[in-house]
Amino acid sequence: MSITMDTTLASLVTNKRRVSALKSLGIVTVGDALTYYPFRVTEPVPLRAIREAAPGQQMAFAAVIRDMRVVPMNARRGYRLEATVDDADFARSRRVPGSTARLTFFSYRKSYVDWVSMRLRAGTSVVVSGMPSEYMGQLQFTHPEILTVAPGSAGAGAGLEGYARGAASGNGVFAGSTDPYASVQSVYPPAAAASSGAALKYDADTVQEALTRVCRPRPVYHASSRISSEHIHETILGLLWMMGARTSSTPDGQLAGAGSAGIVAPTTDTIAVQNGEENSGTTAESGAEALSQSIPDVLPESVRKAKNLMHRAEAFLAIHDPASTTRFKEAIETLRYEEAFVSQTSLLKARSHAHKSAAHSCPLVTDSLRDQFIASLPFSLTAGQQQVIHDIAADLAHDWPMQRLLQGEVGSGKTVVALAAMLQAVDAGYQAVLVAPTQVLAEQHAETIGRMVEQLKPAIPVTLLTGGMKLAARRKALAAASSGEPGIIVATHAAFSKTFQAPHLALVVIDEQHRFGVEQRESLNAKTDDGTTPHLLVMTATPIPRTAAMTWFGDLDISWLTELPGGRKPIRTVVVNEADAATMGRMFAHIRARVDAGERAYIVCPRIDADDEGNEGGSGVSAAAGSARGRAAASGSGARTAAGGRATRAAADAIGIDDPYETFDENGETVARPPLHAVAEIADRLQKLPQFQGIRFATLTGRDKDDVKTQVMADFAGGETPILVSTTVIEVGVDVKQASCIVIFDADRYGLSQLHQLRGRVGRGGTNSWAFLISRAEPGSPAEQRLEVIHHSLDGAEIAQADLEFRGAGDVLGDAQSGGKSSLKLLRVVKDADMIADARTRAEQLLAADPELADEVQLAGAVLDFTRGNETFLTSS
Repeated sequence: MSITMDTTLASLVTNKRRVSALKSLGIVTVGDALTYYPFRVTEPVPLRAIREAAPGQQMAFAAVIRDMRVVPMNARRGYRLEATVDDADFARSRRVPGSTARLTFFSYRKSYVDWVSMRLRAGTSVVVSGMPSEYMGQLQFTHPEILTVAPGSAGAGAGLEGYARGAASGNGVFAGSTDPYASVQSVYPPAAAASSGAALKYDADTVQEALTRVCRPRPVYHASSRISSEHIHETILGLLWMMGARTSSTPDGQLAGAGSAGIVAPTTDTIAVQNGEENSGTTAESGAEALSQSIPDVLPESVRKAKNLMHRAEAFLAIHDPASTTRFKEAIETLRYEEAFVSQTSLLKARSHAHKSAAHSCPLVTDSLRDQFIASLPFSLTAGQQQVIHDIAADLAHDWPMQRLLQGEVGSGKTVVALAAMLQAVDAGYQAVLVAPTQVLAEQHAETIGRMVEQLKPAIPVTLLTGGMKLAARRKALAAASSGEPGIIVATHAAFSKTFQAPHLALVVIDEQHRFGVEQRESLNAKTDDGTTPHLLVMTATPIPRTAAMTWFGDLDISWLTELPGGRKPIRTVVVNEADAATMGRMFAHIRARVDAGERAYIVCPRIDADDEGNEGGSGVSAAAGSARGRAAASGSGARTAAGGRATRAAADAIGIDDPYETFDENGETVARPPLHAVAEIADRLQKLPQFQGIRFATLTGRDKDDVKTQVMADFAGGETPILVSTTVIEVGVDVKQASCIVIFDADRYGLSQLHQLRGRVGRGGTNSWAFLISRAEPGSPAEQRLEVIHHSLDGAEIAQADLEFRGAGDVLGDAQSGGKSSLKLLRVVKDADMIADARTRAEQLLAADPELADEVQLAGAVLDFTRGNETFLTSS
C-alpha cells in the first residue's frame, strides 16, 4: 500500500478509538499528523546511579528488580505496588558503589496493578526514568517511566562500556561525543519480543537501547483527555516507519544511512498495514530513499541549499524523533521557512494573475459626481482620506482590476472614501456594489449613502438587497440590479447568490473583508456580461500591523487611514475583576447614571444561552482555537477540531470569541476554565439589580431573525430599551451615537483586536465614554497582561502588534483565529518578519524565471493548497 500525506489515518490505524481521538484534534490524514507539531521538546535526561541521585532532579539508570509486592490500601480503596531495584552493574560502569531504591505505583484498578506486576517480576532488567524523592529514609521513585529489557546476553550490565568511559563527566555522556545523544537512534515504538516461547514482550533488546530512549529529547504535543502526548508521538513515529523511515535524524542533516540504529516497526496492534514488512531485508539507505519519495521536498533545491535547510522528510524526522534539542530547532526553522516561502509565492502569483485580467476603466470626468459629493460634505476630509481617494481614482482609471486594502480605525471615515470610489464608477456609466456582513450594517450603509447622495445631479439610485427582505421588495431590488443601470447597490451575502446579476458591475467594495471568503468574492466576477473582473476595494477596521498586512495581503495595494475626525473623545477603559463586588456595584450605578442622562449602554457576553455549552463550545471553546497558533497558532497554533474550518467556525460564531487563548499544562493537555457568561443569564441577573429598577433591557444575538435585529436596534437607538445585552453581533458596523458605555464579560478570553473593535462601538457621538472589561484572570497571568495592553492603549496598530505577539504564531485575522483551518502552523508574523522578507525576495526571483512553476511541481501544489486553505486572507485565487 502506497502511503502519502493524503492517506487517511482510518485506513492505517487499527485502534478506532485512537483514530477518533486524533480526529478531535483535527488529525485526519498522515499530513495532518506530521504537521501536528509538538509545542516543546524535553531536555535530555541525565544518567545517574542511585547513589548519585538528588531529590527533585530528573534522572535515568539501569537496574534489576530484586523483589516486588502488592499491598492493598486498607484506609482507602486501591492498591500500592512496591518494587525494589538494585543498580550494582550500572553503578559499576559509573565507578560508584551500587545501591537500591524503591519504585512505587498506586492504582484503584486491579488490572493495571496486575499488568505492572507482570512486567516487574524479580530478576527482570529494567531502565528507570523519573524524579527521586525520599520516603521513610529510602530513595523512592513514584510512577517512574519503566522500560523492560529482554533477558540473555544483553543483561543489566551489557552495552554500558560507552557510558563507563564517559562517567567522569558526571552525566553519563558517550565518550568522545560533544552531544551524548547525537549519534544514537530511537527505537520507539517498542516491538522487541521476548525469548522464544515466552508470551511477554519486552520494551528493548539491550540496556543501552533502553537508556537511549529514555534519555534523548522527547517531543510533547498538545493532548486531550481522550489521547495522551505519548500516544500521539507513538502514532506519528509508526506512520514515519510505514513511509520508509528506518533511522532517526543525524547531526549532518542527512537521512541516516547503514549502521545506525533504526526505528523499530510498530506493532500490528497499532498499525494495520506495514510498508515493506514483506521484505525484512530493507536497508537503511532504501528506507531513507522511500521516506524522501513519500515526503517530497516543497522548497526548490536551489533555495534549500542556499539557506542550508533540511530536506522536508528529514525535518519531520528531526521534529518528531529528535536526536538533540538543537536538531529539533533546526528542523522547526526549516519548516517555518517553507511556510514563509509558500505563502509569499502564493501572494505573488495572485498579484500577477490579477494584473493579467481586464477591467472597466473608470476615469474621472469634469464636474464629476465624486467632486460634487466631496464639496457637499459638511466637514473637511482629513489628509489621509484625500490621499487614499486620490490613489483609488488612479487605480480605477486603469483597464486592469484594482485590488486595494483600506485599513482604518473605527470612525476614521472609510465609508466616505468608499462612496467617493463608487461615485467615480457610476459617473463612468457602471454599477458599484457595497457588500456588508450583516443586514443591520447594510441598512445603515444604504440609509447613510442615500442621504449623502440625494443632492447630487443627476440622481443616483441606491438599491438595498438583503436576504431578510420581503419577496416583493427583493424581486424589485434584483430587477434594478439586473437592468445594468448605473447606480449603487448595497447588499449582504445576497450579492453572492445565483439570483443576483449586475451586468455592468465595475467596482466591488467589501466591508470587513475577513467576513467573506475567496469563493464568495470570486463569484462576483461572474456577474458581468463581458467577462471583465470588477475593481476590488476591501475595507477593515480590524487593526493589522504593517508587517502582518504585508505578509497576508502582499497581493494588494494597502492604504491606511490613521487620523480620526475631530470631536471624538478618548474612551476610558477600566479592567474590573468580577470577584470585586464593590467595584462591580459602582460600575452598574455609573451605567444607570449615564442612562438617566439619556445615553445608552451595551452589555456583551460571549454565549447566547447558559445551556448551549455542549453544542456551541462553551468553556470548551479551546477546540475552536487556535494556533492554535497558532496559533497560532497561534497560535500559536493550538488544537484544531476535526471538522477543520466549517464546524469550528460555526462553533466560534455561536460563542462570539475570536481567540479563546487556550491554556495548556506542561503535558500539553487543556486546562479547564470557568464556563463563559451567556446573554440570557446576564440579562436576567442585571434586571434584578436595584441599580436597574425601572429600566427596560433588550437582547440581541446571532440567532435572532433579521427583522427582529432591526427592530431591537431601532428601540435601542430610540431609547425605549436603553440597555442592550448582546453577543459580539454588535462588533461590526453598529453605529448608535448615544451609546457611551460598554461592558464586556469574560474579556480575558477575547483577542485584543476584538476587544478594540467592541470598544469602538461607544463614544461615536462625541460624548464621554467608558469601556468596562470584566475579567476572571488570575493575578500575574498572561490573560491579565493582555488586558493591561488594552487598558493603557487606544492605538489599534499597537494593540494588534501586541495581540500577535501574545498569540505567538500562525494566523493574523478573523476566521482563522476562530478556528478556521489554516495552512500555517509555525510562521510568526511579527518575529519572522526578516524571514518573510527573504522568502518574498527569493520567491520573486523564482517566479521571474518560472512564472507557472512548471519546474517546481511540489511547490505549485503547496501554493494551491495554501490558497485554498487560507482563502479568508486572500482576495484572489
